[in-house]
Amino acid sequence: MNHPLETLPQLPADYFSLWQASLQWQPTMAQMEKFEQLYQIICIGNQHLNLTRLLAPAEFWEKHLWDSVAGLRPLHRWGFEQPGSKIIDIGTGGGFPGLPLAILYPDHHVTLLDSTQKKIQFLHDAVANLELNNVQGVAGRAEAIAHVPSHRAQYDIALIRAVASPPVCAEYALPYLKIGGIAVLYQGHWPEGEGDRLQSAAEQLGGTILAIESFATPITNSIRHCLYLQKIAPTPHRYPRTVGIPSKNPLI
Repeated sequence: MNHPLETLPQLPADYFSLWQASLQWQPTMAQMEKFEQLYQIICIGNQHLNLTRLLAPAEFWEKHLWDSVAGLRPLHRWGFEQPGSKIIDIGTGGGFPGLPLAILYPDHHVTLLDSTQKKIQFLHDAVANLELNNVQGVAGRAEAIAHVPSHRAQYDIALIRAVASPPVCAEYALPYLKIGGIAVLYQGHWPEGEGDRLQSAAEQLGGTILAIESFATPITNSIRHCLYLQKIAPTPHRYPRTVGIPSKNPLI
């Protein structure tokens, strides 16, 4: 990843003042430097891999960094700050929200899961460049890896960001969680009437809706939602179903 970083766009420093105003929280200087470095790494990697279309500084900051962190902030209500938590980011793509989480919480263990081997190799190199020793990458389909004993029911937190409808995301995420664990489903638009459908799907998977939070992004004032599900019983072994089936035939 050697590249003249001065030729790449920078994240303007004044964006970071928006953290406090919007989330009543602000990253440390060291964390801000890591965020900047992550941005540069993504800009370089995107020249060879389709990691993201959002490379303009404002878009990247708001829709990748801010959005990732905003979804994590409510987890403090449920003891997420305890060190040693195991987190899996399902369908991580370019590493969001998993890499921002790993930067903010170096005492947690983060697994980045994606079906594309090239993206996992990129993330492996990115983690080395960021000097993060709390991250591992796994290549595979979420439906298949969830049946591997070393991953099934092993995580405290499962993150899944805008990869499918909420019932599908629930089927991907809940099998990875320990009892008491929390799945965070990042969504954009959230129809109010969808709650019953999601609760029905969650119950079939051993979960329940814990909270639904809405956020207004600080630059474009877009409305985002995060759905928090808690694992309260073991997920039946038949879930998740075979690769491709959850998205073709979502639970109702």
